[in-house]
Amino acid sequence: MHPINKNTVINITFMIQTRLKGMGVALITPFKEDESVDYDALLKLVDHLLKNNADFLCVLGTTAETPTLTDEEKKKIKKLVIERVNGRVPILLGVGGNNTRAVIETLKNDDFTGVDAILSVVPYYNKPSQEGIYQHYKAIAQATELPIVLYNVPGRTGVNMKAETTLRIARDFKNVIAIKEASGDITQMDDIIKNKPANFDVISGDDGITFPLITLGAVGIISVIGNAFPREFSRMVRLALMGDYANALTIHHKFAELFKLLFVDGNPAGVKAMLHAMGMIENKLRLPLVPTRITTFEAMRKILDELHIKC
Repeated sequence: MHPINKNTVINITFMIQTRLKGMGVALITPFKEDESVDYDALLKLVDHLLKNNADFLCVLGTTAETPTLTDEEKKKIKKLVIERVNGRVPILLGVGGNNTRAVIETLKNDDFTGVDAILSVVPYYNKPSQEGIYQHYKAIAQATELPIVLYNVPGRTGVNMKAETTLRIARDFKNVIAIKEASGDITQMDDIIKNKPANFDVISGDDGITFPLITLGAVGIISVIGNAFPREFSRMVRLALMGDYANALTIHHKFAELFKLLFVDGNPAGVKAMLHAMGMIENKLRLPLVPTRITTFEAMRKILDELHIKC
C-alpha cells in the first residue's frame, strides 16, 4: 500500500470537514430487558435516522454508555453501524481517554475502515493543565492521519479546555478539523468561532443552545434529542444554517421543555425514555446509570402527546 502524502491528508481532512455539518446524532446503545445489547433495535434506529435526514452519526460516544460496554460489544456496534450506513453519511467514532498512550495504541492498531473521523474527549479525572491538554492532543494528532474532532465537556471531564488552548491546537495540527463544544460558556464558544482558522469548525455539543450557537457561526450539532426527533431537529438546524432564523426559532421553542427534561436525570436516560415512549427501544440502561424518574417520564409523555408523537 502506498503511503499517504501530506497533501492527500490535507485534502481528505478538508473533505470530511465539509461533510461534518448539520445535525449529527450521538447514537444511543439500546439494551434488552436482560441488559444485553439490542443490536436489532440499534440497526432499526440507524435506519430511522438515515431516513429522517441525519447528516452524520457519532458512534460510541458518551451517549452510547460506552464506559459500560465490553470491547467485543464496541467492536460489534462499530462494525454493524458502518455496514448499515454503507457510506451514506459520515461516521464519527469516539476514540478518547485519560491515558494518552492507550489512545495512541488504539489509533495505531485498530481497524478504522469506514470511519471518517474520530471524536476525542478532553482527558477526564486526571485534570491536566492547559499545557497537558495541548500535549495530549499533539500526541494524538501526530499518531494518526484520521481527521480529529476535539470534545470539550468540562461537566464530565472536570477540566475546561480554554479557548486559547483549542485555538492553539487548531492552528498547529491540520488534521484537527473541529471541536464539539459542550462547555456551556457561550462567550468561550464565540471566542473560538471569531478567532479560529478557516480549516476548523465549531459544533454544538448541547441541543438546547444549538440555535443561538449557529447564529454565531457554529456549523451544526452532535445531538442527543436527534435520536428521537431527527426530522424535526435536523429541519431546525438546516433552517438556521440557511439564515432562516425565524422559522428555526419556532422549532427551537417547540422543543424547549424537552431540552430541559432531557438531561435532568442524566444522559442518555432522558432520550431513552423518549424512545421507549415512542415504542422504539426498551427503557434500559446499565449501572451506574438508571432510567429517568417517573415524574420526568410523565412530563415527557405529556409533551410528546402535545407534539402529536404517539406513545
